[in-house]
Amino acid sequence: MGDGIPPAGSELHGQPRDRLGEPGPEALCARLADAGRVLGEREAAHSAALEAARERCEALHELAREALEAFHTAAAAAGAPHLRIEVGPSHLDEKHVRAYEFELRRGRHIGLVIAKSRGEVTLVGPFRFGKDEGPCRSFPFAAAADIERALGEFLERLVEEGATP
Repeated sequence: MGDGIPPAGSELHGQPRDRLGEPGPEALCARLADAGRVLGEREAAHSAALEAARERCEALHELAREALEAFHTAAAAAGAPHLRIEVGPSHLDEKHVRAYEFELRRGRHIGLVIAKSRGEVTLVGPFRFGKDEGPCRSFPFAAAADIERALGEFLERLVEEGATP
């Protein structure tokens, strides 16, 4: 799938061209449909593992949401209702093709929870927006107790850093 005229024998050889000799819109659509088929077939082999990562991410999202709701309630009862951490939705990771993530944020303080299709959870941060991401801690899916303990420590650091002027 290089630039220029497709080689003889390729699916796109002889496709309609515009006045500059470039492939027309139909040829571009055909090229991208071909790329979609090739990449789709490659990624299909990872669909079950990606679904397991989505499920793990959703479970961690719910756990973090519940824990932070307890934090919000306690902070408000103590007179600081403004101490709130936003829990973003779980979605396909923006950096890794085969992973799901969600973001936790208080102002410029951010934490990421990532579940990867290779069977690993990574906690990133907390870090400040615009600065280098990190630190990172990774755990295999099978280490559920370690993940839960590390998530607790991670959330405690995030709320402390997010509440520090």
